[in-house]
Amino acid sequence: MNAYARALRLERWPRSAAIFVGSAGFFLLHRSFFSSFWFFSLLLRLGLAFLLTWAISTVNYIINEIVDAPYDIHHPEKRFRPLIQGEIKKGPLLLLGIILTGASFVLAASFFSQPFFISLFLLLVAGFVYNLKPVRTKDIPFLDAISESANNPIRFLIGWYAFSPQNIFPPASLLVSWWSFGNFLMEAKRLSEFRLLGNRAADYRLSHKKYSRNSLLLGMIASAVIFLISFLYFALSFELRLIIYISPLLLIYLYLFIHKTLQEKEIMEEPESLLRNPLIAVFTFSLLFLIGLAFFLD
Repeated sequence: MNAYARALRLERWPRSAAIFVGSAGFFLLHRSFFSSFWFFSLLLRLGLAFLLTWAISTVNYIINEIVDAPYDIHHPEKRFRPLIQGEIKKGPLLLLGIILTGASFVLAASFFSQPFFISLFLLLVAGFVYNLKPVRTKDIPFLDAISESANNPIRFLIGWYAFSPQNIFPPASLLVSWWSFGNFLMEAKRLSEFRLLGNRAADYRLSHKKYSRNSLLLGMIASAVIFLISFLYFALSFELRLIIYISPLLLIYLYLFIHKTLQEKEIMEEPESLLRNPLIAVFTFSLLFLIGLAFFLD
């Protein structure tokens, strides 16, 4: 693969698919709007929303590729990234990011509502806040995971406002649950790094200077609790009884992640890579099916 294409990290497209959750949530809670869209126009609109989200996420990866090079060199796998290896130059990579940003916002303004545009802009801002000084939340313990997982509810909003009128806002409990589950995974990723990089962990991620194994494990547990409480509150609010019935499966699901994080012999890279584990993959798609079924039956 071309070195510039590798720097764009296009293989992380599954993260942008999180917008589908937002779109599905909108239509399941406001089913009367479904009939106002032709099937093919719905698919085209959803596809364009996905591509714009993917493009802005790619811009954030470009920023990360450039500013994190001095830190990634201490990571056993990320030190082989193209910029560190001298396979690409910063100038053309940055220019590509500017072009992607401009084209994405022009298309967003042309085909979508103002809340959609603002949500897409927030996704870009989140990348700036996470990666760039003087803020650079990536270096601040716990705030690094909190700010990185904020991409989850932002992507949810993008999917929601791909179809929703401006005056309909998603339930706060659903946004909190989606954020806290993302934070759970980000804490797991940091715990994996802390366990397996040892004394070198702080060279790669400055926030590891203030982390401990116990504090990261407590962060995972706290995020799991917030996720379960907010998701069950959402289910109770909308009388989705079947979701309450399958909630014990969510506990087992979260336990699988905790167990894998504590037992894994390699650093857990990105959350989507967890789906390569057959047990987690089967459990994930089974839960999605059951939750979707619960929405329709309730």
